[in-house]
Amino acid sequence: MLYNSTYTSWLHRVNPVTKLLLMLAGIIAILFIQNVNVMFPLTAALIVLVLAGSGHPRSRVMLLMLPFLFVFFSTSTSMIFFGKGSTLWWHWGIVQITRESFYRGIHVGLRALCFGLMGLLFVLTTRPVLLFYSLMRQLRLPPKYAYGFMASVRLLPLIMSEFRTLRQAYKVKGVQVSKNLNGMMQALHLYAIPLLAQSIRRAQRIAVAMEARRFNNQADRTYYYRIGFSKADIILIICWAAIFLGSWLLGWHLPVISITDVRLNG
Repeated sequence: MLYNSTYTSWLHRVNPVTKLLLMLAGIIAILFIQNVNVMFPLTAALIVLVLAGSGHPRSRVMLLMLPFLFVFFSTSTSMIFFGKGSTLWWHWGIVQITRESFYRGIHVGLRALCFGLMGLLFVLTTRPVLLFYSLMRQLRLPPKYAYGFMASVRLLPLIMSEFRTLRQAYKVKGVQVSKNLNGMMQALHLYAIPLLAQSIRRAQRIAVAMEARRFNNQADRTYYYRIGFSKADIILIICWAAIFLGSWLLGWHLPVISITDVRLNG
């Protein structure tokens, strides 16, 4: 994950479960928003929240936003160029841009951008370990699943290290793989089978160790981290409600365009 303990803000003090539930509620709410006028202030507010509340340098955050901007343009243009509508603006071959398809494409692109911004905000302000501790404490996630997932994440660097070791060993032995389809299949056998065998053995040892330490819900456990709620949770809930409510009011009472429902036009 992109979390970095060097950069902190008030959002880092919010309980991860609170952020997770608010993000899910926001995603569900956006799915039911069909007024593109609402999406304009909502997207702007989320951009400001990510830039000002993540605690990371703005240049770094803007760099991380580039893939989501690409998703915005790719999603919106596909709808704009090939959508349907009654008011034709431009036509060339199979490309047909209408007034309705243009605003519908902008709406879909903004929706995808909002999803990406909320995910980026969550990743930048949430420690993975605290997330799973919070899931165990507040949402009663069984410890064997939470600790198992954290262990699997920790094992990823070991798998990459083993992959590099295998590649260097094959180079020393003079093993060459062609770049055609047969070579790809050969490389799959050369790397996948040893890595899979090592992963199975390591997973078995971890499972035995976790069972020996009673990670099977047979006893109450103590926790190293104490995860609870604070004033930061209340502040985020108020900010989240203000963002969505304010965007809804601005979109309906001060519309930028006349289209208020992208589904009913064209």
